[in-house]
Parts: sequence; structure tokens; C-alpha cells
Amino acid sequence: QVHLVESGGGLVQAGDSLTLSCAASGWIFSNYAAGWFRQAPGKEREFVAAIGRSGYGPNYGDPAKGRFTISRDSAKNTVSLQMNSLTPEDTAVYYCAVTNGALPPRSSSSYVSWGQGTQVTVSS
Repeated sequence: QVHLVESGGGLVQAGDSLTLSCAASGWIFSNYAAGWFRQAPGKEREFVAAIGRSGYGPNYGDPAKGRFTISRDSAKNTVSLQMNSLTPEDTAVYYCAVTNGALPPRSSSSYVSWGQGTQVTVSS
């Protein structure tokens, strides 16, 4: 059973940067695609970014394009999300998730295990 733990969230100001990290145990993270989603109060969960096995084909949701970068470190069994130029609209709980396939899907229904989430709050 895979266990995912996110870290790195916090309170920042608009324009700041933040890096989220997701650590996996009980799973060889690099063998499977992983993604980040976010959910703001009163809104549906939203796709942020995903990366395939061994770093293949990262792709991004519209809010993340040009500002966020997803990456993975196979040695540390982690996936990270570097977020730049943050705005108050990026305020949400950010979730890490893993699939049981190699390609990075955008749909949350394709993911089989989720972390508990980490809060990101961006003040104006």
C-alpha cells in the first residue's frame, strides 16, 4: 500500500515562490506517473501538473502553465512542484497523487492513491 506525504505548503505573499514535495513509501515512485491537484474552498478539485514514469512527458493545467514546474527525484522517491509568481488565486489545498501506469493523466479518476494535502495560502 503506497503512502504519500506532501510538505512545503505555507503562507506566502503574492509574487513569491514555493516548492511542494511529495514523498512516497511502499511504492517505487519513479515507476509510475504522479500528479498534483488542488482544491480551493467551494470549488472542485483541479488538475495542476503531472509527470510520467522516469520524468516522461510532464504536462500542466492552465493555471500552472508558465509558472509551475513538476519534477521527480528517483533517488529520493519524491515528486516536487516548484511554484513561481504565486497569486491569491493559487490559494488551495494541494494534493499529490500516483497512478498505476506510466503516462501522466490529467483526470483525477486515473489516480489510485492520494496524499492528505498541504495548504498553500497566498496573500495579496
